[in-house]
Amino acid sequence: METNKPDTVKEPDAEFGLYSYADYLTWNFDEVVELIKGIRFKKAAAAPKRIHQKVSGELFLRLGTFLKGQKCQVYSGPFDVRFTDGPVEDRKIRSVVQPDICVICDPEKLDDRGCIGAPDLIVEILSPGNNKMELKNKFELYESYGVREYWIVNPESQNLMIYTLIDGKYVPSRLLTSGDIVDSTVIEGFSLDLDDFFKDIE
Repeated sequence: METNKPDTVKEPDAEFGLYSYADYLTWNFDEVVELIKGIRFKKAAAAPKRIHQKVSGELFLRLGTFLKGQKCQVYSGPFDVRFTDGPVEDRKIRSVVQPDICVICDPEKLDDRGCIGAPDLIVEILSPGNNKMELKNKFELYESYGVREYWIVNPESQNLMIYTLIDGKYVPSRLLTSGDIVDSTVIEGFSLDLDDFFKDIE
């Protein structure tokens, strides 16, 4: 008698040869799993370094305090962000990511399972679990779906890059580091003194 395969080895949707959000919902991995254009990416099984968690927690706290009482809402991972070109159907959705932090200003994009559509701001914090292909694919994904501002924070070197969407393409800032004040163009009035921020992390 045939037995069903475990969910963790389920094959991609035969019609497309790619995974969908419907597949994603059946998986039971210990690692963080994301879908980018139907391709599954698994991050390292080990938990992020303490400095990654401190940077994420401190930035989330500052954004949350600033946004309290405002329309925009901030979420930290694990939090599913789904991107789709067509109907909002689980089997049609090919990209599901879990940014470290995201800010959504349109409440219509929020449901009980996370966000459907582009957040206004996404923050990814580098760690040994990130790989170059994943970062390249995420950059292209966020740009193509209209994430208005994308921050990449490097906790080890205490710097960050901001990519701002202008006419459908990301325009990079210079490398921002100690002594710089970071101003968000998406969250009006929010700024980050990097000296002060990273001093709190140490």
